[in-house]
Amino acid sequence: MTPAGPAKPVIVVGGGLAGITASVTLARQGTPVVLLETRKKLGGRATSFTDVRSGEELDNCQHVVLGCCTNYLRLLDELQSRQHLTWTREQYWIEPGGRTSVIKPCFMPAPAHFTSAVLAASFISMREKVQLARAMNAILRVDRTTWQDRTFADFLRHCAQPARLIETFWTPVIVSACNLEPARVAASSALQVFQEGFLADAHAADVGVSTVPLVRLYEHAERLIQSAGGSVRLGAGVEFIGTTSVRTTSGETIEGSRIICALPPERAASVIDPAIASVDDRFSAMSRVQHSPILGVHLRFDRPVLDRPHCVLVNAGVQWLFRKDDQGAAVHAVISAADAWMELDEEAISARVVNEMKAYLPLAKDAKLTWARAIKEKRATFAATPEMERLRPAPLPGAWSNAEPPVILAGDWVQTGWPATMEGAVRSGYRAAALALNKPIESFTAPDMPPARLARALGLRPAPRPPSFSPARAAISAVPSPSRQPYVAHV
Repeated sequence: MTPAGPAKPVIVVGGGLAGITASVTLARQGTPVVLLETRKKLGGRATSFTDVRSGEELDNCQHVVLGCCTNYLRLLDELQSRQHLTWTREQYWIEPGGRTSVIKPCFMPAPAHFTSAVLAASFISMREKVQLARAMNAILRVDRTTWQDRTFADFLRHCAQPARLIETFWTPVIVSACNLEPARVAASSALQVFQEGFLADAHAADVGVSTVPLVRLYEHAERLIQSAGGSVRLGAGVEFIGTTSVRTTSGETIEGSRIICALPPERAASVIDPAIASVDDRFSAMSRVQHSPILGVHLRFDRPVLDRPHCVLVNAGVQWLFRKDDQGAAVHAVISAADAWMELDEEAISARVVNEMKAYLPLAKDAKLTWARAIKEKRATFAATPEMERLRPAPLPGAWSNAEPPVILAGDWVQTGWPATMEGAVRSGYRAAALALNKPIESFTAPDMPPARLARALGLRPAPRPPSFSPARAAISAVPSPSRQPYVAHV
């Protein structure tokens, strides 16, 4: 009897958060993985680069994690990186001239935990606070799946929200969270932000920020993958994806037991085998996916300008500022849905950001800018419009007649139940690994942060999730894996 050869690896194409998550999860099950990433580092859009002008390691853009991002936090636990997060419970909303409102939880249980802070907020009038409360009450009870085909602006009109409140409060929150204006973003995505990120639990909106460059959070991924007999290949571009093989741009063909494609949609459509695309309707819609840009601006001044860990600028072009050193002289500005900024050069961008900072931050009034670096991410996220919600593909096709197993899709743009976020990307990675192993996704994912008792009593529904995969819907060739129990991190 001829002994069986070594098991073929699962090939994961794309080293962003979805690809990292899928690879690490498979490796923890003892499954060998070949992770291919065209760049020289892991992390995708949530990573860092070495600035050629300064030699510093800079993040592409400031990324934050909220307390409700249970699966992203589980991934950091698996990568032994959670200790690099620092947490704050306060949000600082600053008006022109420097008047500041601190939005933080009080002693009351969710969903009433922000009541005292909102009542004390100076940037919202008392009449607007009443209208805001009415809208939040509606958000608490609404079934957001019934709003997938309409925009958040439609929902705000339904709740009779005044224009000034939309401009001052609703827009900054949604633009920051979904990277789209209320007039474009699907109401279901925006409602998810408020239901799970604000109303469900008093810790859901806690803000976590990495104290190290983002790329450092993934340093243990390669070791974990190698421990199961796999490998990470950086600088390995892919030009062809088949059902069980991948061809790299160097001409190498790698055979695998399953393929997980964790590429952006336009890239996935360009490298998939045309024979697959002709029978798998998930790929036909990829050319219709639109994107929304984010602009990150690294700034350094000759003196401290920001005495808070971060802040929101009310009714400004810059939504968020983050302090990047202990003194507050280094600042990172974030402009989401930054279409109007994309044609500006770095000098014009820096001047505009500095002018806004001087108008809002008293400490910045006489400060001089000594260094700046603007990073444009033109394809930062998919545009979470109502049309995109209809286009988002499942990780597997609804039907598959080929003898070979179908390609598994992963990424924040597939069906995750979340907007374009790190949490959504990680959830898709866990799901892709579960499908490759033909195991329930619950074996790997962290549970959602449960709504507080009062929130449930007032009508907050459990979070809807994409349907679980049924083996009857597609042919699955599961990868053999050891019988040990899945790894469970403490979140």
